[in-house]
Amino acid sequence: MSTFRAFVVDEVEGKYTGGFRDLTVADLPKDGVLVDVAYSTLNYKDGLAVTGRGKIVRKFPMVCGIDLAGTVVESPDPNFKPGDKVLVNGWGLSETFWGGYTTKQRVNPDFLVRVPGAFDLKQTMAIGTAGYTAMLCVLALEDAGVKPANGDILVTGAVGGVGSVAVALLAKLGYRVVASTGRPAAAEYLKQLGAADIIARADLDKPARPLEKARWAGVIDSVGSKTLGMAIAQTHEEGAVAACGLAGGTDLPTTVMPFILRGVKLLGVNSVTCPNARRVQAWDRLAKDLDMAKLDAMTTTEPLSKIVALGEQILRGETRGRVVIDVTK
Repeated sequence: MSTFRAFVVDEVEGKYTGGFRDLTVADLPKDGVLVDVAYSTLNYKDGLAVTGRGKIVRKFPMVCGIDLAGTVVESPDPNFKPGDKVLVNGWGLSETFWGGYTTKQRVNPDFLVRVPGAFDLKQTMAIGTAGYTAMLCVLALEDAGVKPANGDILVTGAVGGVGSVAVALLAKLGYRVVASTGRPAAAEYLKQLGAADIIARADLDKPARPLEKARWAGVIDSVGSKTLGMAIAQTHEEGAVAACGLAGGTDLPTTVMPFILRGVKLLGVNSVTCPNARRVQAWDRLAKDLDMAKLDAMTTTEPLSKIVALGEQILRGETRGRVVIDVTK
């Protein structure tokens, strides 16, 4: 039986280890749709998993990679047939289910989404969990009644994957976007994506008063902690804040004042176990509303062989935009 390479983490005598292994199809989960994987992605959770810096992996051994895109080879499910192009975002891949850092994987058919015709496999992973999460945040703001005419939209962690795609999406939809970053050198990059203005991360990453001067009609936040607290305190009456990340911490220092005096809405965005109907809606909107030239401009492609070094880089905040992982290299 032929072998293929996968990046696997394990725990032996309490010690976390990770590296490449040769697997066969017989080593994969017994049930599900067999997929030839072409690409995966690099996300913050991937950095935590491959380096062991965070308690992401819950079962060992584990093939890492929270995203995958590929072609169906075998399917016991009538909804999918050989040759279908499919993708997976989240659903516990790299946590409780084997993930995408491999050239073959068996996946629960309930996790699969058909690749929209507007995208090829590589483009779906250029979007990946980060871009799909950004779209979920945009949908949440729209559902809350936030419109371009309402005022500025703040995007925190704007140089990251979620932030970069959010800036591009919001700009194309006609919103005036203010991007927050701790990297002044990235200002031109963000303006090319569509940001109208840039503010320093330090302006938000500090304790907020119960209410600050109202600045934002809406916010997409992937940082959490003091940054999210400040963003909430600065949001206009009846504005909304979509929270989807914790790069700055899991705490939330705030008060009830923005919620009861301004009617601010805090919208939690869960991309991991989001229902499939919402996933399909998000991917359909990405096909319609994401500028592909901007996606290309924010995307780099790296070989799977560099995944540990890339994981260290994303945890240090040194990556920009989206990183596609070519699992065949």
